[in-house]
Amino acid sequence: MPIDQEVIRKAPLFTALDDAAAISLLANMDSVKIAKGSVLFAEGAEGDHLYVIAEGKLKLGTSSGDGRENLLSILGPGEMFGELSLFDPGPRTSTATAVTDAKLLSLGQERLIPWLAQNPQVALQLLARLAQRLRRTNEAVGDLVFSDVPGRVAKALIDLGERFGKQSDEGLFVHHDLTQEELAQLVGASRETVNKALADFAGRGWLKLDGRAVLITDLDRLTKRGK
Repeated sequence: MPIDQEVIRKAPLFTALDDAAAISLLANMDSVKIAKGSVLFAEGAEGDHLYVIAEGKLKLGTSSGDGRENLLSILGPGEMFGELSLFDPGPRTSTATAVTDAKLLSLGQERLIPWLAQNPQVALQLLARLAQRLRRTNEAVGDLVFSDVPGRVAKALIDLGERFGKQSDEGLFVHHDLTQEELAQLVGASRETVNKALADFAGRGWLKLDGRAVLITDLDRLTKRGK
């Protein structure tokens, strides 16, 4: 099945390019398929490739010395990751694991650097992407310090809804594909505390739980709780 170029063009690597340049860049990228549950690269491994998701979802996470895991982000079609290794070669700072079967495009440093020299506008897009990543990291640190767990859960659901949600007559349906344990790792809390927050939101009529998905029925109230 061919890759949906409209999805790929959403990635920061492509947004500054015209059609001809985008086609040229695509020709330099390799296609990668990965099965659900498989590890694309591990924390600490050497790496010099960035990836753009064409289909499916991946998660980026880290682990502590005692085995505890922290989920940094969940990524879907049109999103990019791994670009830090292109500008600061060294061990990967996280582990990338497929949450679903996925199809990716990869680009190595040896191909990207000459391309950036010829297309400096792409370099600006990548710098903007890195700046956004730093901003999100700072916000996440602030949330851990100043926000309670229910507030972090609400904010995480709103973020997932903005990227993966589909509007229906009943509300915003968000198929995030995360287990409750993974959702807990995403907000930096215990599964029991997160489950309690979700049950409270459901009891208030703000959402309905549906396995690895959620139907947000009162977006305004959930948004206010996440601020």
